[in-house]
Amino acid sequence: MASSGKRGGTSALTDTFFTVTQLARDLSVTPRTIRFYEDKGLITPRRAGTMRVYTKRDRARMALILRGKRLGFSLREIKDYLDLYDLDPSQSEQIRLLLKKVQDRLEMLEDQRLALEETIIELKDIEEQALSALASSETGDQKAAG
Repeated sequence: MASSGKRGGTSALTDTFFTVTQLARDLSVTPRTIRFYEDKGLITPRRAGTMRVYTKRDRARMALILRGKRLGFSLREIKDYLDLYDLDPSQSEQIRLLLKKVQDRLEMLEDQRLALEETIIELKDIEEQALSALASSETGDQKAAG
């Protein structure tokens, strides 16, 4: 959310641009996170004197970057996706790439889910065997003591 405060004639600037602090607060990340993605070339702020300022486009790109990371995409995959947006005004190539990446990610997650389900079943079986062994051992201990 861009600030609309009127601080000494800066309201026009803050209606259009975000400072790193404003953008970080708006996206619930740290300024360091924003600078990290800037260093990686995923966003490119403008300068207002010595201050870096971010556009609404930068904010939208940051939101896409954060969503991509949350969904498990690599920075390379996110950068490829964002670069296509700049190259293809129709966005058809971007959508095709997104669809392929989403399908690949879903397939990988489904494989992981199956592996997790198998591991959980095996661990529950081991747990049951261990509990049975303990119960048998305790029953044997009680008979020996009595």
